[in-house]
Amino acid sequence: MRNLPGREPGAEPPEPPEPSGPAEAAEAVDRADQRALGEALMEVCAEAGASVGMLYLPDPSRRVLHLAMTFGLARDFALPWSRVVMDDSIPVADAVRDGRFVWLGGQEETARRYPRLGLVLPYDFALAAAPLVPDPVPEAAEPTGAGLVLLWPGSHAPHLTERERAAVDSACGRLANHLRRAADAGHPVRPPAHPVMLRPLPPPTPGPAEAAAAMAFIRRLPEGNCALDLNGTITFITAEAADMLGAPVSRLRGALPWEALTWMDTPVIEDHYRAAAISRMPRSFTATTPIGRSLRFDLYPDDTGISVRITPVTADEPVEPPVHPPAVHPPDAPTAVPAEPSPSRATALYQLMHLAAALTEAVHARDVVDQAADMLVPALGAQALALLVAEEQRLRIVGYRGYTAELMARHDGIPLGIHTASTHGLRTGEPLFFTDADELAAAFPDVVIADGMAAWAFLPLIASGQPIGTLILAYARPHTFVPGERAILISLAGLIAQALDRARLYDATHQLAHSLQTGLLPHALPGVPHLEVAASYLPAAHGLDIGGDFYDLIRIDDTTVAATVGDVQGHNVNAAALMGQVRTAVHATAGDPPAEVLARTNRLLTDLEPGLFTSCVYAHIDLAAHTAQLATAGHPPPLLRHAGGPAKMLHLPPGLLLGIDPHALYTAVEIPFEPGTLLTLYTDGLVEVPGEDLEEGIAAVAARITATPEHHPVRTLADDLIGHARGGAPRTDDLALLLLRFAQETQRG
Repeated sequence: MRNLPGREPGAEPPEPPEPSGPAEAAEAVDRADQRALGEALMEVCAEAGASVGMLYLPDPSRRVLHLAMTFGLARDFALPWSRVVMDDSIPVADAVRDGRFVWLGGQEETARRYPRLGLVLPYDFALAAAPLVPDPVPEAAEPTGAGLVLLWPGSHAPHLTERERAAVDSACGRLANHLRRAADAGHPVRPPAHPVMLRPLPPPTPGPAEAAAAMAFIRRLPEGNCALDLNGTITFITAEAADMLGAPVSRLRGALPWEALTWMDTPVIEDHYRAAAISRMPRSFTATTPIGRSLRFDLYPDDTGISVRITPVTADEPVEPPVHPPAVHPPDAPTAVPAEPSPSRATALYQLMHLAAALTEAVHARDVVDQAADMLVPALGAQALALLVAEEQRLRIVGYRGYTAELMARHDGIPLGIHTASTHGLRTGEPLFFTDADELAAAFPDVVIADGMAAWAFLPLIASGQPIGTLILAYARPHTFVPGERAILISLAGLIAQALDRARLYDATHQLAHSLQTGLLPHALPGVPHLEVAASYLPAAHGLDIGGDFYDLIRIDDTTVAATVGDVQGHNVNAAALMGQVRTAVHATAGDPPAEVLARTNRLLTDLEPGLFTSCVYAHIDLAAHTAQLATAGHPPPLLRHAGGPAKMLHLPPGLLLGIDPHALYTAVEIPFEPGTLLTLYTDGLVEVPGEDLEEGIAAVAARITATPEHHPVRTLADDLIGHARGGAPRTDDLALLLLRFAQETQRG
């Protein structure tokens, strides 16, 4: 049996007791799953030569990936990536969402393809992300929704070898098969509350003679030496090294350097450690102690930790200037209550950079809330968070973590006129910090502490110079907010405020745009006997701009209809307003010959002088006569499919765009419109693909229609065409689609 991570080689685990009930049985199954997945993750790292492995599992909604297990990575490094939204621009999200293999061959490629990742991890490493797909793939099997991420040292070549790729593919299959078997057995593997941190197997324990020889070897070296584990903790240090650093061995062993030595609590020094731990490449830097002694640190990392050699700097070596943190309480200063430990300044600044990068990509207010809550609460050692914004003279809760819904409901809607810690920042713009409950009660005697917390930070959310809300961070134990930490928290609140203000404006504008757009389009299409109809509208994939695409179906009598599709130039409120005027003009003249309808609409638009042009196609369909008359004003050609034949482009006499020349004339064409005929009217958003010829796009849609059975419901066909357009290259234009088929029975889409 393979040893569990962290188990001494050769040591077999004791046989687990027989489960005594359903709960114990479920726990036994979970332990077995964890063991199997852990062994598979360690095996793929060994077989592919990867230094870090990360296994992601989906939550029940399959909208979020949770880091379930990691190997070779420090807990602080894993924390920012412990929760990945499926829409995030992150390699593992792209791999799982799109079902594809993602490879980043180095730092430059990472920064180019994934700027956010390159910003928060600006180190040399190679990365692979892949979806977990069973091998072989079962028929009609649902994707596992899980993903694997592997990292290689910065010394790795920019491409995977065939052996490495084969190892990754094989591991994905093994992991996926295990997840599939567990799901089929009725106990699907769920992500744990916290990632499981796997440790490498320890090396064989040396004998007494070998250990003594090793210690003698180390003592004979003239410089200082120490060892760090992957979390940065000092696991071994020589007396010479401790003397150079200015602290006893007993104080340094088991501590993080930047926590035990205040002069090392700088982002620069901790960043050197992070670079070595992530890239697995040697690194050197110099620093100056408080007494002016210059030291050189040489870091030599591997998969178990980092060996550090410390030597005095010679006179000709450059020295990095010392960076001293703000003044803090001395270690022996008396405190009334035990305080919650604070994260180092370097760690907090690292989280600040990560949050800043994430907030630049947050589009909606919910995105801001989720990013802030998921990163701040664990990174800063807090147990709860609440985000409140001012609306209509009241504080409204827009998001929270660590609090109950019942508690938040009682505090939602507090009037801004009430003097509380939550409203203080909105009036003054000043933050409040309370080390314990006594301080909070002294400042606000009427407050009723009901959240079960013991320390709080109330931070104003200030955007464009104006307070817009409050960020509350709460701690389960008394917590001393040192000056450096207060500055970081205030900066974080500023970042969140700007992102939240921007996102709320986006949400409001998006809602306005959606309401205006849908208000100008027909809410329902009229029913006409023997005519199957389906219409769809899809806004552009990006941005808030309101489109000018439109469609309409006008019933003239029981056997005659007018159909039109058009596209107003531009994407703004003016385009949408003009679109409404074009629809009104067409309605007013519907029933007249198509050429006359376009000519009258054109004269109306030129009289309005909107400065925008409109393309339009108009069809007059007579079901009794089995004919259709069509005319176009610079619009993409309709697609026509007769019963038993393929879909083809219908080439109409070209007509000038509406709104250019008031004297423009248009020509109509009459075509047979027999039972079974399908007419497809659309805007260029359906067929236009960046970098491709427009006629190729039209031909591709025609081929898709031809491949569809003739009696396929037009509603289903419309959904298929829209879905294909949505799933292709990113679109920059709106899409309007109108399908009409002459049938013997009415089936409205």
